[in-house]
Amino acid sequence: MGTKVLGTNLFSSLNIEKETKRWNQLYKIIAEPKLDIIPTPRECVWKKNKTTLWYHPAKEKKHAVPIFLVYSLLNKVYILDIGEGNSVVGGLTERGYDVYLLDWGSPGLEDSNITLDNYILDYLEKGIKRALRHSGAKEISLAGYCLGGTVAAIVTSITDLPIKNLTLAAVPIDFSIGIVPDKWLEGLQKGDLSFDQFAEAHETIPSEFLYLMFRMLSPVYGSPKINLITRAHDEEYVEKWRRMDKWTKDTASFAGAAFKQMFNDLYKDNKLLKGELVIGGKKVDLKNITCPLFVFSCSRDTLVLEQQSLPVIDLVSSEDKTYEVYDGGHVSLALTGVFAEIWDKWLSTRSIDQQKELVKLYGI
Repeated sequence: MGTKVLGTNLFSSLNIEKETKRWNQLYKIIAEPKLDIIPTPRECVWKKNKTTLWYHPAKEKKHAVPIFLVYSLLNKVYILDIGEGNSVVGGLTERGYDVYLLDWGSPGLEDSNITLDNYILDYLEKGIKRALRHSGAKEISLAGYCLGGTVAAIVTSITDLPIKNLTLAAVPIDFSIGIVPDKWLEGLQKGDLSFDQFAEAHETIPSEFLYLMFRMLSPVYGSPKINLITRAHDEEYVEKWRRMDKWTKDTASFAGAAFKQMFNDLYKDNKLLKGELVIGGKKVDLKNITCPLFVFSCSRDTLVLEQQSLPVIDLVSSEDKTYEVYDGGHVSLALTGVFAEIWDKWLSTRSIDQQKELVKLYGI
């Protein structure tokens, strides 16, 4: 009569080496401090208040027109420079672009009166001007991501600065739809819901509140641990997960005046889409945008829906305009560095100094 040992089939089906690696990795994540994000080589070329303009030189310069990157006011900008091998900034410098990255910083209580007008004119427009001066270039390409794309489109429509190309990734333009709950939008639009008192009470919106708000609205901010447990044996995946986890929990604070203006002018009244938004006394009319335009959305974006981005194509006056949809989520393309490849494919033929090319070809 044979003896059957309980659990034999269970243990024989396990890959002991794989399981050991999985649990060692999980222990490492729990026990070790958060990752240090090492940026692509850079230098500070301008500062204003909490905002810094970083210059990342091309490894081997191939393009005459530099790129100016603009990210959301609500999150930390290092999602675009998340680490070697996955950095959007690094991918662009490797492809021969000089890159300028505007880091908005995180406002304190003393910054509660900063408005969207201030951010767009006193920080973004002046930052672009400083990048042009520093680079010596006659023109610059503006690349905006998420809400950074919204403010990039706004500044392009009202500035006299030489914006050669405008590229917008996962950009909200139509604020009448989106991930904000329907009841919130309906309440805002009818005037039954207002964030004014909340903003006035806090003066500057705490980063903890914004993190909870994003986590509630999108699963991206949950940094799901189930996925981590099932793939903890994969060192490359764990490294990306740790970077994502650090970034999602590292939300910026937000100036109260800008917070009120964003919800009232954009979400409540949808003024950008309607052509009724006024910044610095200038009416924001997207028809004023005439430079080449590239817009792309992500098929699995849970933060900015494709329907929010698409209207910009019909609102601008650009003759050279492209709209594409890529397979991915809102931040996954940034985490994998694929943004650099996407931007380069479109920008490379549009980043030429035409005068220098004529001299080179014809000696004129």
